[in-house]
Amino acid sequence: MAAGSTLSGPDIVETVRRRWMFRHPLVIRLAHWINVVCLAILLMSGLQIFNAHPALYWGSASTFDKPFVAITADQGDDGTPRGIVAVAGYTFDTTGVLGLSNLNGRPAGRAFPSWSTLPAHQDLATGRRWHFLFAWAFVINGLIYLVYGIGTGQLRRRLIPDGDQMRGFGSSIREHLTLHFPEGDEAKRYNVLQKLSYLVVVAVLLPLMLLTGLAMSPGVNAVIPLPDLFGGRQSARTIHFIVTNLLVLFVIVHVLLVLLSGVANNMRSMITGWFVIERQKLPAGSGDGR
Repeated sequence: MAAGSTLSGPDIVETVRRRWMFRHPLVIRLAHWINVVCLAILLMSGLQIFNAHPALYWGSASTFDKPFVAITADQGDDGTPRGIVAVAGYTFDTTGVLGLSNLNGRPAGRAFPSWSTLPAHQDLATGRRWHFLFAWAFVINGLIYLVYGIGTGQLRRRLIPDGDQMRGFGSSIREHLTLHFPEGDEAKRYNVLQKLSYLVVVAVLLPLMLLTGLAMSPGVNAVIPLPDLFGGRQSARTIHFIVTNLLVLFVIVHVLLVLLSGVANNMRSMITGWFVIERQKLPAGSGDGR
């Protein structure tokens, strides 16, 4: 049915109409795609750094015999090598994924496989250089986004739920669980779950990521005792790793929802800024829904 055509019936007037909305300003779009690149490189170089010592601890010292998390390789009862992830005393066989994966057709003992690290081969120094370079790029990009967002009011509109949205929090959860997404005028703004999740990322996870990263720097610690905020340098490293996993989980859910709610429309809006809203199935007598 062509845009703007109408089907009449005894109970409804179904109107299909496309409304174009400029949703994302240029600064927001650039910041988004720069973040995509920065976070991908930070993750892969971070896994390279972790592989140099694939264990996490609490406190200030590395208690090698009692790690909180460890990803290692060992031999099974039959003598074959296997990958192991140990978490708080519990062990899991992760052969082929973590601890032991294939490298050039042969099993290789390394925490994260070569395809997930930057560089692919074990090189701690290069991994650190990539990590620190893109960490600063990420911070600078974030500061530009914050200044722009606060100055233009974009940050408040994108992160703070309106009163009516908070009252409909339960309904929004049900809609997402049943894969029903906002339509019509409600699609003009982020829904309450989007806003709250972005707020947690911007106000909690990213600051934690930055502070725990700085807490692992001897140069920074010589000036500011940041490790004390987290109970020690090893605790800061563990929290840094946990926050990384939470951000990865957020990205996975974010990408999944983009795909389910209309990948073409969402991608177009983040590339060109323009978002399409379709209105349909309006009650009889409601006109165009204005």
